[in-house]
Amino acid sequence: MRTLLTWAAVAALALGVSTAASTARADDDVIRFGITAPMSGAAASWGIGADWVGQQAVKWINEHGGITAGGKTYKVALTTYENGYNSADGGKAAQAMLNRDHVRFIIQGIGTAPVKALQSLSERVGALMMQDAWGKSVKGPQAPLTFTCANTPFELFGPLFDLVKRQHPDAKTVALLNPNDATGQEVEVEAVKQYKARGYTIVLSAWYERGTTEFQPIATKLAQTHADVMDLSGAPPADAGSVYKELAVQGWKGVKISSSGTGSDALVKVGGASVEDVYMGNAADFGGPTATPLQRQLNADGLKALGEPVNILDMAAWDSAMAIKAGIEKANSIDPKAVAKALPTLIFESSYGPAAFGGEATYGNPQQMLVPIIVTQIKNGQTVEIERIIPDELKQRLAKTQ
Repeated sequence: MRTLLTWAAVAALALGVSTAASTARADDDVIRFGITAPMSGAAASWGIGADWVGQQAVKWINEHGGITAGGKTYKVALTTYENGYNSADGGKAAQAMLNRDHVRFIIQGIGTAPVKALQSLSERVGALMMQDAWGKSVKGPQAPLTFTCANTPFELFGPLFDLVKRQHPDAKTVALLNPNDATGQEVEVEAVKQYKARGYTIVLSAWYERGTTEFQPIATKLAQTHADVMDLSGAPPADAGSVYKELAVQGWKGVKISSSGTGSDALVKVGGASVEDVYMGNAADFGGPTATPLQRQLNADGLKALGEPVNILDMAAWDSAMAIKAGIEKANSIDPKAVAKALPTLIFESSYGPAAFGGEATYGNPQQMLVPIIVTQIKNGQTVEIERIIPDELKQRLAKTQ
């Protein structure tokens, strides 16, 4: 287990960007935030970026008066913990975060397996967790202190597959590839359901183990299906890039989808020209014209500090921090249970603009952050936004305030 002091934080300091203290224990005037994320391996870019954005959110909060509750003003500190993108390391991260460091507000949890490992403890000790695991099972009445800070397959897949069907009406068959873990297993079920609802035939649903480095056998199996659509579903960017590179070598040509794709950089670095035209369901161009001024600033600063653009999972750390700040101030309490009750009642200012929590019809509790659904595609090696959808539930919430 390590408390994060990454090259990203060092780079930020070198650029004159102040980061919050991440190792000092909290005192009576400090609210401790935590992040659990992969900081190495194929999904490392998600964790490193989330830490950097989270530190910018903490810096902004502290420079704008902190958080006020119960007649007292608090500063904020953030610690990020390596979760290895697996259950075992996720459990170790949970113990360090909750028992050793007494964190009670988690602004980002990445990966279904490590999030579940953390949740088994966080719900018991009364810690509020924001997370972006793609599994449906982490939310609901049985987990009242767990919220999701980014869109998941249950929000994304319908709009993504609808767009692909409109643009490729002759495509009829789909092959899926998912990592063989908690994330992949829940993603696969929803993907199959949504594809079948749109008339597609699933010709193969394949699995691979996290940590795989040789993708030629997997790509051969996929290519032999001659599927019209290849969806690498829950595969992180580096893995997806490797598979598409191997598919290109084997001559497969068809519609390419990376449902969990969070941006072009990692895909292009690994897959090169083979990932051109890949559709992504979890990406955004935060440097483009549809981004907010705040998002464009974070993206520009992130390019300098991280060497790549800020992605949706990174940005979620900002949105979570602002939601928790708003929740604490609405509840007028730093008790996580009181904050959890307040969150579904408020509209807060996210990086996208006004946002709220909903999703009760899907999850049984209003625990899903309502932010735009953005469908993108890789064009000339860059992330290009194709369609942006504001959730109907968010439109309805905002209309009531006007």
